[in-house]
Amino acid sequence: MIIARSPLRISLGGGGTDLPSYYRKHEGYVLSAAIDKYVYVTVMRPFTQGIYLKYSEIEHVKTVAEVKHPIIREVLAELKLKTPQIEITTLADIPSGTGLGSSGSFTTALIKSLHSHYRKNIHPREIAELACEIEMNRLQEPIGKQDQYISAFGGITEFFFHKDGTVSTNSLNISMDTIHDLEDNLVLFFTGISRSAGSILKDQVDKSNTENDKMLENLHYTKNLGQLSKEALLLGNTLRFGEIMHEHWEHKKSRSKGMSNKSIDDAYSIAMKSGAIGGKLVGAGGGGFLMFYVNDKDKIRNEFSKIGLEEVRFKFDFEGTKVILS
Repeated sequence: MIIARSPLRISLGGGGTDLPSYYRKHEGYVLSAAIDKYVYVTVMRPFTQGIYLKYSEIEHVKTVAEVKHPIIREVLAELKLKTPQIEITTLADIPSGTGLGSSGSFTTALIKSLHSHYRKNIHPREIAELACEIEMNRLQEPIGKQDQYISAFGGITEFFFHKDGTVSTNSLNISMDTIHDLEDNLVLFFTGISRSAGSILKDQVDKSNTENDKMLENLHYTKNLGQLSKEALLLGNTLRFGEIMHEHWEHKKSRSKGMSNKSIDDAYSIAMKSGAIGGKLVGAGGGGFLMFYVNDKDKIRNEFSKIGLEEVRFKFDFEGTKVILS
């Protein structure tokens, strides 16, 4: 039996510039962090031939072409199995559709677990590239590359998305004091809303492809904010980082009408009145998790408990996609 895990992520700056509709013409930049919440994939050889799948549904089929789950089908097809005899089970600490990059985490964990099962070595960059190829090119999902890369590499990492589709990575040399400060003062609260990232991002993709001036100006500015976030963290200026998050959210909201709603805006207002320095929705928008940098966690926890928002506590993950049992 092989068990692999991939971390979920929080985007710290530049989110949205990792989509090909933007970076193919303007180059993208994202600062992202892996957290200790995971997607797990278990792979084993069952006693009888066939493909046995256990996720939110249960499948038992004879051939790869019959597999309903699109990502599993494409990853298995990549392996070119002649006589499939495999069982795959998936679990996650956080449900999908909540803005923490679960699809990319699932795909990278699946790729790693299957390669380990068949005794094939694969580098984190290869995992990320194959995951992007499957989700973005073969399945035509209107998403970016951030999730697959941060899941594969882990850490607090900056990514440069080049016009030719290649990606440069750099793990930030942030002091341990700053890392502990972020872990102590960043808080995540679930809005109670799950949504498809693709549906939220479609409007951005369409406007970017048609060179919509307002959208491009927004994304240019967002990319710059990502780089300012990096500078603030390298200097250990976490208060400035929190302020930039607020500015980031104000610009992010203007990209699409579906980016926020009244309940999210009300929760954000409560957080700011409770002393938050800044915050934003993590992920594509429309739901998922609100993240804030705060000085007084107890106050915001008390206020959010009154409106029924659940907190998820986390620390950073510096290992990326890995096999934890073989």
